[in-house]
Amino acid sequence: MTITQPVTRTTLEFRPVAGHIGAEVSGVDLRRPLDDDQSAAVIDALHRHKVLFFRDQQIGHAEQIAFARTFGPVTASHPYDDDAPTEFPEILAIDNRDYERKFGVKAAGYTNEWHTDVTALVNPPAVSILRSAIAPARGGDTSWTNLAAAYDGLPESIKELVDGLRAEHRFGGRHPIFKAESSYGKKVSKAPLISEHPVVRVHPVSGERILFVQPGFTSRIVGYSRRQSDALLDLLFEEVSRPAYTVRFRWSTGSIAVWDNRATAHLAPGDINHLDVTRVLYRTTIEGDIPVGVDGTPSTSISGEQFIGS
Repeated sequence: MTITQPVTRTTLEFRPVAGHIGAEVSGVDLRRPLDDDQSAAVIDALHRHKVLFFRDQQIGHAEQIAFARTFGPVTASHPYDDDAPTEFPEILAIDNRDYERKFGVKAAGYTNEWHTDVTALVNPPAVSILRSAIAPARGGDTSWTNLAAAYDGLPESIKELVDGLRAEHRFGGRHPIFKAESSYGKKVSKAPLISEHPVVRVHPVSGERILFVQPGFTSRIVGYSRRQSDALLDLLFEEVSRPAYTVRFRWSTGSIAVWDNRATAHLAPGDINHLDVTRVLYRTTIEGDIPVGVDGTPSTSISGEQFIGS
């Protein structure tokens, strides 16, 4: 008779890496599916730490998509992406060699701003998963900021003001980085995505109040003049980007970052644009809920439909 020994799963460990945000995860091999206890632990840690970092995970597109399903239905790669692999339509390639074709600017002229993924949608992704396939020897780090901490850091008088405000989100925010004649610019013009979100959203799981604005997509405060809107957004953007709320991650091949897109913004690097290096990452996203403000009012779509996963 053959006796089969039970398989012992390594205990997951979560090590916080900054004061307000981020934890490194050890004790897991993402080539194998997570069991129920591991999945629950990872999801709970994500809500607490906002972004999780996994090292030395040698997986491909299929394993990344399977891991992404831990967090919910996986969406198509991006509303404007038509380059996803045919057999893996959920995969968005982020490749610095492709900036000029997509955005109409050379890599050296490409700049990025703090952003929360695709908030031009009425239901922005709930979670994003980013995997490093090619990492430069130096540079190319990504930073994340905790938008719950940013809200908590505001004076009470400003909290009272912004709790009741709404803001328009559209691709490019106030100052689009892409050229209107670029392939990306043409897609945005042909099928615009514009939504109106609460400036402060209530997180559907933690109940935290989230300062839900960022330069990459937020274009104006509804009901304010342009001058008034810009002044208030400048103040809020400064709070969002305070270094105390952030964590910075150095990529290496096989690194994976998972972040709660409802509670964070992130900043891609501009420090490799002048170097002859390649940086290739692959992203998947999880279907999001429609944000709800402090008063219970949900976001509304001005142009575009919900982005649904499977």
